[in-house]
Formats: sequence, C-alpha cells, structure tokens
Amino acid sequence: MLYTSLLRPLLFRLSAERAHNLTMVQMRLLQTNALGRGVLKSFVGQVAQSPVQAMGLTFDHPVGLAAGLDKNAEAIEGFFTLGFSHVEIGTLTPRPQPGNPMPRLFRLPADQAIINRMGFNNRGAENAALRLSQRSHRWKIVGGNIGKNKDTPNERAHEDYVRAMQALHPYVDYFTVNISSPNTPGLRDLQHEAALKSLLNTVAAENKRLGAKPLAVKVAPDLTKEEVQNMARLAAEAGFHGIIATNTTIGRTVSHTSQERLAAIGAGGLSGRPLTQKSTEVITWIKEAVHEELSIIGVGGVFTAQDVMDKRNAGADLVQVYTGFVYQGPGMVKQLEPAWKNA
Repeated sequence: MLYTSLLRPLLFRLSAERAHNLTMVQMRLLQTNALGRGVLKSFVGQVAQSPVQAMGLTFDHPVGLAAGLDKNAEAIEGFFTLGFSHVEIGTLTPRPQPGNPMPRLFRLPADQAIINRMGFNNRGAENAALRLSQRSHRWKIVGGNIGKNKDTPNERAHEDYVRAMQALHPYVDYFTVNISSPNTPGLRDLQHEAALKSLLNTVAAENKRLGAKPLAVKVAPDLTKEEVQNMARLAAEAGFHGIIATNTTIGRTVSHTSQERLAAIGAGGLSGRPLTQKSTEVITWIKEAVHEELSIIGVGGVFTAQDVMDKRNAGADLVQVYTGFVYQGPGMVKQLEPAWKNA
C-alpha cells in the first residue's frame, strides 16, 4: 500500500527511464548491508516456499523476475531479498552498446502497460560477469538472457550468442536465448526455421562444450500457432530445456490509451496487462506441441495471484514479472503468494 499510495505517484512524475534508473540506484544501495536488506524485506516478510522443478533446476516457488529490469546484474541481491525465486539478468550482448536514442520507455497507466524500445542497452556480458563472480550465498537461481549486438549481421549472430555465453557461463544457472525482442533490427528474423535451427544447435553445442547448463529460448507473441509450435519443437530437438512465452508485442491492442498517444510514442514492444491473455494462449500452444519435453516459463501481464494460476493451469511451470512489478511495487511477490501457498 505504501508503494501504490505514496512511492509510485512520486516515481510516475519522473520519466519512465529516469524512474527506472533511480529505482536501480536505490536497490543497489539497499542491498549492500543488513539494514538496507531489512528495509527491502519489510515489503514482503517471509515468502512461502512451494518448490518447483523446471529445466532440471529446483525453484523455491514459481515467480521470478523477467529480463529487462536488471540488465547489468547490478541489483540481484536486492531482488532476491524482495522474494523472487529467480532473477533473469540481461539482455546482455558480448560488446557494450548504448541502445536506442531516448526517449525509449513509456508508461500507459490507464492500461497498466509499458512500451519500450530500449534496444539491448547494456554494458556487455564481461562487465556483468565481474559482478556475478561475487555471488552471495543468499542468491537463488540466476538466469542469463543473451542477445546479439545491433551491428552484428544475422549471418554472424551465432558468434555473439556464443561469446556472451562464454563470458557468463561460470556464473549463471541457466541461459535464455533472446531472438524475439522487436527493438533490434532483424532480430526476429532469427525465429525463421532455418536460421533458428542453426542458431539453437550452435548454442547447444557450445553450452555442452563449456559444461551443460539449462537452455531456454524466448519467443514473440506475434507469431501464429503453427510458428510457435514449430519453434518449440526445434528447441526440444536441439536439446533445449525450456521456452519462455512471451516477449513484448508489436501489437497495439489497448483499451484506454488514445491512438494519438500511441502514435506519438511510436515503435516499441508493448508489455503489461494487454498481453495477459495472449501470452497465456501461447503457453497452451507450446504445451500442446511439446507436452513435458520442455519446461515453460510464462511472461506477460502477470499482476495478480489469479494471473499466476491461469498461466500455470495453461501449462507454465514458472512465471516471470516485469511490468506488473513496475505498477505493483516491491511487495508484489507477497501479493502473488496465494497462487502457491498451501497449494
């Protein structure tokens, strides 16, 4: 209540990216000592455990933090203190890059949504690896979301994924191959069958060489059922362990934000409440195609305990939150707890 009544209105007076950066500064400061972690812990208290087996790993409960909030692995300790069972960092590219020009992050409060065209802004996989190497015993499961640099042509994309994987491999518990962001030109072309099969096989081979860790691939919500199911089958055939459904959408199906406002914002991926139903539908498609061959992580429009249950009932083993966290605040995991407590 403190967040929604007091802190959120203050943050929402700032631009979306400035508010995000300020939040990350606060998280970095609070996570560094017991007193600060105590402040974070006060938002959630003790979160009930209900272990989930997925991708060969054991998660304390189903809810984790999606990639995008902690791009550079700066506040992992803080997010675990807020009760998440896993934190996915990134998207990280092998070389640092600034991302797209600002402004590039926009709130749609009436629709509980966000549009972003960040463009994989990050300080590079090796930079993140330095912080990951200081891993605390308090950390739980950390995922590494990897992508290609904007100026790397698609025919050499596999080299970027391999380089990012090599930098992070000693420090993360699983990898997510991001080929579905709409904000890197040409990236979604890697979802086409021939390119996808080659990329997944290359990544899987390098992962095996380094010492096999679970692999997941993140898919777009803008594909047909046939395309989604084909991707899922190819991932299973390549030896992947999970699939994340879904990334942001290029669609603009919203209920309350004006078309004028959407036109003024322009390009970018839409996330949040408008994606709830679509991402759940994609989960059902994947489950129908691969059954138990792959673990499924549901992402998109998770705001309530019912949303968690709906995605799990559709076939997801785990769920992740991003936009919901922006709107619900640091007590969100506790608010979602009824979805698994005493289940």
